[in-house]
Amino acid sequence: MSLTPALFGQLAQGMGIFVLVCALITGLAVSQQWSWRYRMVGVTLFSVVLVVGLFSLSFEPITRSSIEGSVPYKLVYDRFGPQATIAVEPNITPEQLASTLAQASNNLFSSGRNGQGEEQLTIYARTIVHPQEGLSQPVYLGRVKRSLSLRNDPNIEIEVFSDQFAKLNQDTTS
Repeated sequence: MSLTPALFGQLAQGMGIFVLVCALITGLAVSQQWSWRYRMVGVTLFSVVLVVGLFSLSFEPITRSSIEGSVPYKLVYDRFGPQATIAVEPNITPEQLASTLAQASNNLFSSGRNGQGEEQLTIYARTIVHPQEGLSQPVYLGRVKRSLSLRNDPNIEIEVFSDQFAKLNQDTTS
């Protein structure tokens, strides 16, 4: 079974009914002054917290997408604004980079990002090369731009900086 937003919505509805039943039992226990009434207050309040958590999970999926041809990457910079940077290995090919950027744009999308006046999320891909002993140089290999508001953005722009791949072959200390 896959954890989807719809499943979390159904679980939240079921737990909501459980909270209502607990609230009725708690009200009855308090009005009759039964000895276990405070335990029911705790159960009811904890159930409310669970409902809120399940309800919030129904908005965004918690699974990551996987695109064929992509390679692992590390998130280097992301302040949850309109820009992020990922790091890839220096032996990546342009085709792998395009797939990796598409995967990163899916995985880093969130409707809660602060656009700071911009309408697009821009994700840069970079690697580190060592042109000579003791010198490290970041090389930006590409970027992807996508909407900050649409999860399934049909206008994703993937740009691979082909001229930067020449610098990868100059790396002497790999």
